[in-house]
Amino acid sequence: MDHKALAEAAVKARQNAYVPYSRLRVGAALLTESGKVYTGVNVENVSFGATGCAERTAIFSAVADGNTKFKAIAVASDLDTPIFPCGICRQVIAEFRIPEIIVSDKNGNYKVYKLEELLPFAFTEF
Repeated sequence: MDHKALAEAAVKARQNAYVPYSRLRVGAALLTESGKVYTGVNVENVSFGATGCAERTAIFSAVADGNTKFKAIAVASDLDTPIFPCGICRQVIAEFRIPEIIVSDKNGNYKVYKLEELLPFAFTEF
């Protein structure tokens, strides 16, 4: 799967987001080393601290399915401009050493970043 297809999968995934408060739908698509794709969406809660981000939803679903080796993650929202993972998501991305982060706008126009660009000096065990 190429970057464009992964970005498009994130755009498609966002349709399932649960966003009664912000109305900002976010979708993520995670590519494993074996080629399987897991998607995730943001799931809001009236207690915002209990809200789950799309990126972590995708990563945790993959881990629950036994996958911990990843090639890339894409994230998309309803915004006209690309959306970036929040700080907590960047740290989880660092934990699993996901080397490429694809950010896209609502139409799937994307740009690829390396993890080190989005989270320099990440808190890691390595």
